Amino acid sequence: MDFYATLFELIDMRSFSNLWYWIALAVLWSTASHFVLGVPFDLAQKARRQGGERMEELEAMVRINIGRLLNIAEVSGLLITALVATVITVLGVTGFVYGAEFSQAVFLMAFPMTLVALLNLRTARRIAAQAPRGEALVALLRRHRLFVQIIGMLSIFVTAMWGMYQNIATGPLGG
Repeated sequence: MDFYATLFELIDMRSFSNLWYWIALAVLWSTASHFVLGVPFDLAQKARRQGGERMEELEAMVRINIGRLLNIAEVSGLLITALVATVITVLGVTGFVYGAEFSQAVFLMAFPMTLVALLNLRTARRIAAQAPRGEALVALLRRHRLFVQIIGMLSIFVTAMWGMYQNIATGPLGG
């Protein structure tokens, strides 16, 4: 057996057996749960503990980020929705109907993130309508983060189960 065959057997280049895919999945969900509506969650915790100027900074950052998010949704929401729906559909069909493992892997990352994007939009609209301040704002951000983490845990579980199934079904070298 030559060097390249040994190397590619050791480092499988398929999506679900590739270590880089799992690292990217972990980074994706870690980042998604850390940045709540674009605001680092540790800022919300510091604002809750220290209050005063920290809370004002948090409220300003949230106001700016939800303004941007709602503006994007209003100006180009229909176009973004159509584009995302098309990409998700193409990934789903090529992955699960035609069996392209790469499409399956990207779909299992992208589809749950669309749910997070919808949750972000819903929470942004709620904050814009209610204009919570102080502790109420932090509680809303905390609840939003919990829902993102639940989506992330379910997504990682489903992806791990599907990835293990693919690895068992296709064997060590994809055949």
